[in-house]
Amino acid sequence: MPLPNPILCVTDASFEEDVLRPPGILLLDFWAPWCAPCRLLAPLLEELAAEYAGGIRVAKINADANAAAVERLAVRSLPTLILWQDGVERERVLGLSNKSRLAAMLDRYLED
Repeated sequence: MPLPNPILCVTDASFEEDVLRPPGILLLDFWAPWCAPCRLLAPLLEELAAEYAGGIRVAKINADANAAAVERLAVRSLPTLILWQDGVERERVLGLSNKSRLAAMLDRYLED
């Protein structure tokens, strides 16, 4: 039996409830189905979601299907990762990144 997907899917309708209201740390990935770097990043995010389960939530939002969030946050390139802490944007990573760089960023916020 496959494991449940630890990554939350966010939409324009759920943005406030999923991203802005919950306490804690959230890594939000803006992606699109046609975006090749986004597809390369996906398995890394799945690994991070599993490794940081209980400490950091990982979520994805399809930029093509959720234009209000894209506009609200002025997302101009994909992938864009935004790290949120207690509903406040703390850091952005633009473009494809590697697992060690993302893990180092997450670790900094877990130490705070």
